[in-house]
Amino acid sequence: MSKEKLYEGKAKVIYTTDNPDELLVYYKDDATAGNGAKKGTIMEKGILNNKISAFFFDMLAENNIEHHYISMPSEREMIVKKLDIIPLEVVLRNVAAGSLAQRLGVEEGTKLSTPVLEYYYKCDELGDPMINQFHIKAMNWATEDELAQIEKLGLKINDIMTKYLKTKNIDLIDFKLEFGRYHGKVILGDEISPDNCRFWDSETHEKLDKDRFRRDLGNVEDAYKEILHRLTGEKA
Repeated sequence: MSKEKLYEGKAKVIYTTDNPDELLVYYKDDATAGNGAKKGTIMEKGILNNKISAFFFDMLAENNIEHHYISMPSEREMIVKKLDIIPLEVVLRNVAAGSLAQRLGVEEGTKLSTPVLEYYYKCDELGDPMINQFHIKAMNWATEDELAQIEKLGLKINDIMTKYLKTKNIDLIDFKLEFGRYHGKVILGDEISPDNCRFWDSETHEKLDKDRFRRDLGNVEDAYKEILHRLTGEKA
């Protein structure tokens, strides 16, 4: 497979493949927080996130959610469909935590009476600012029909994942999704991992995600490994 680097982000490197409709994603161990203000390394994070994302994509496919994941040629690599990425970060929140708790002045851990869906403009230089449907339509980042599809998919994914994770004694606090166009259809892209989800143990409320890195809580690698173990039974 011939590879040419297309793009390198904070957590992944994207390469071309011999198939013009497919890309190769390489997951790195690099970790950042605060829009890159804090940098570090989480050992084997790339391997863990690749495996966790593949598991979630397969689980969602069983529930009729179309996504970009095709195969995992190695522990750090994923073959995906080449999407025309919609420049939005779609955040689903079930419990107030992080920036939402700060913005609303509520205690972290406060359960929301209904899921909250938020949009952020995907732009590192601007710090991924929060936006709404009017901004999106005014800037032609997505059509009204595409937004309706994104919201329907986002809420459905949240419902599927929340119910599934409860069976693993994990609360899905909030998480980020990204979508893209594939032959004219909006489908799920990016990754689903402890990097872009908040996972708490249902009983102890222990954080099992990147917040352990953001907040210097320690045992970061162990938290990622615990998520993989609960999902797949695999001990990393």
